[in-house]
Amino acid sequence: MSAEIGLASLTLAFALAVYAGLASLYGARKGAERLALSGRNAALLTFPAALLATGALVFALMTEQYQLTYVYSVTDPQTPALYRFTALWGSQKGSLLLWSLLMSGFTFAAIGLNWRSERRLMPYAIAYMMATLAFFFGLSLIVENPFERWWILPRAPAAEQVVSTALIPPEAIAPAEANLRAGAEGLNPLLRHFGMVIHPPMLYLGFVGFTIPFAFAMAALASGDLSTGWIKATRRWSLIAWICLSIGLILGGRWAYDVLGWGGYWGWDPVENAAFLPWLVGTAFIHSVMIQEKRGMLKRWNMVLVIAAFSAVMFGTFATRSGVIESVHSFARSEVGFPMLAFWAAMTMVALWTLLWRWRRGELGDERHFANLLSRESLFVLNNVVFIALFLAIFWGSFGLPITSELLLGAEVTIGADTFEFYVVPLFIAMYVLMGVAPLSAWGATSTRRLGAALRMPLALTALSIAAAVVSGTDLAIALFGYGVVLFAGYVALFEIIRGAGARRRSLGESWLRALTALFRRNQRRYGGYIVHLGVTVIGIGVIASTAFQTEVQHSVARGETISVQDYTLRYDDYLRARAVDGRMMNIAAVTVFRDGAEIARLRPRIDDYPQMPMKIAGAHSTLENDYYVLLMSGDRERATFRIYINPLVNLVWWGGLLLVLGTAIAAYPKIIPGPVGATR
Repeated sequence: MSAEIGLASLTLAFALAVYAGLASLYGARKGAERLALSGRNAALLTFPAALLATGALVFALMTEQYQLTYVYSVTDPQTPALYRFTALWGSQKGSLLLWSLLMSGFTFAAIGLNWRSERRLMPYAIAYMMATLAFFFGLSLIVENPFERWWILPRAPAAEQVVSTALIPPEAIAPAEANLRAGAEGLNPLLRHFGMVIHPPMLYLGFVGFTIPFAFAMAALASGDLSTGWIKATRRWSLIAWICLSIGLILGGRWAYDVLGWGGYWGWDPVENAAFLPWLVGTAFIHSVMIQEKRGMLKRWNMVLVIAAFSAVMFGTFATRSGVIESVHSFARSEVGFPMLAFWAAMTMVALWTLLWRWRRGELGDERHFANLLSRESLFVLNNVVFIALFLAIFWGSFGLPITSELLLGAEVTIGADTFEFYVVPLFIAMYVLMGVAPLSAWGATSTRRLGAALRMPLALTALSIAAAVVSGTDLAIALFGYGVVLFAGYVALFEIIRGAGARRRSLGESWLRALTALFRRNQRRYGGYIVHLGVTVIGIGVIASTAFQTEVQHSVARGETISVQDYTLRYDDYLRARAVDGRMMNIAAVTVFRDGAEIARLRPRIDDYPQMPMKIAGAHSTLENDYYVLLMSGDRERATFRIYINPLVNLVWWGGLLLVLGTAIAAYPKIIPGPVGATR
């Protein structure tokens, strides 16, 4: 019954999306109000239809309905309940359905919140959202149907008797349940990690979230309403998409750190980069639209950025699922590649054509011009240039060069992490410098003297911090330079928060706590942004330290022997084999870690034997100072080989991510901080 309900709901959702898109577009063009309302209602109904289809698949996963080929391929009788649920996005068919569910949910909310306030834009926005949603529903229905079932055709030749279809073939019979249970394949071991519970949904939320600003921008171009209304309607959608994508990237790094067993969290893998590219363009867009709101500038550029963000989302989805690139993160090669490529190209071309049409009509002119290079808007534009340069460099290295070389030379040419870092590190340096200077400049025009005076305190604090690092023993010049650049940006953000609170204390006599609370309450967008900058600073420090000063050794030792690295000593105590509740065999090394002769941890690095592949699970002793990270490479009761990493300040990457999330949450919700009774407003 789950298959029938799911298939019917998915078909209904697809039909509703197609109708809603066509009715909304025709109603808007012809001024047919009742038709536009009908399109709106159909668009709203796509969400419950998608929810019912997804619920049917989740129910099938949780109740072990192995006749469904999707359930058969991603679970087995030993799969724990948590991973049965997360198997919804454990393979391509389920993840596409989840993508559609989240997109329909965003659309439902966007219509509900903006129908009255943005009445002129909404029918066109719905048309674009429904075009995207209909495409993904169509993929799930026609190409990657998660409700296909196994059938046996007794009259067919032996090699063709077992088939998988969504509809019941004539004279087909269902396979025996016992045979299906015995042959179920189970979830990919790489996905059996708590980070996978949150990481993919966060990325999908970020991806689908950027379709909302895109749809409203295209609605503004189509309707001719080119005021800042579309920006105001989508400001929080942009921030929500950005924060979800940020969380997804951070959790993806943590998953790689815990599961892939190489002691790092970012390897410039093509699929990692496919998720990073929309984040870069989205960051540029979020900064750039502030200039249009405040100064009436960059109207054309903001349209280009929002189109680029949507295009990057579609390309990232294509790259992840088409099999065009090899990656530990990507899905297997499938038939969705060409449809996704065609849809991505078609939507991008339509958007660019619409933009050029309005551009040539002279309807996207700026209201003001740049006053000087040191104005805040000029520095924001320079920051945009840096983000786009990062986007182009990473895109070319990840996709442009490999695809071009395979087409022209017949061999795929790829570049490694060292080459990526050679090109992108200078751009990140420029990003941090501009992140520090831009908040100190003024809108319109800024004098060199005024900017220089504002820079004195952050630069002095940066110099003192570098001196302290040298005194503490840091002598690597490139690392000291990196610390200086990153700390400068952080000190500017901190200085601006303290300066604003100090001004309130002097003028109103408030306490520090009351002044800070009022400051954030009155301008949460600005000061939430400073918290984001502090988070990016903390992440930068963690990245520099864990990259420049990472220590790696590998040794084989007998039971009872030790391995010494810096002031740490590892002793190999014992070797155990045990079977987990899900049936996998665990090969566990018991080790004790000492520092300066004192015991600090007992770790259990292990190798899990799954039918698909073995998995190396690290044992780690984590402090704010560093991670002592141990991998069991091979071993038995008498002897074992360990790989040990010491990763300084690596946990700042995760703590900085929390600050980034907090700052974005503050900036996104203007009433998140309640005001005290009698507070000055």
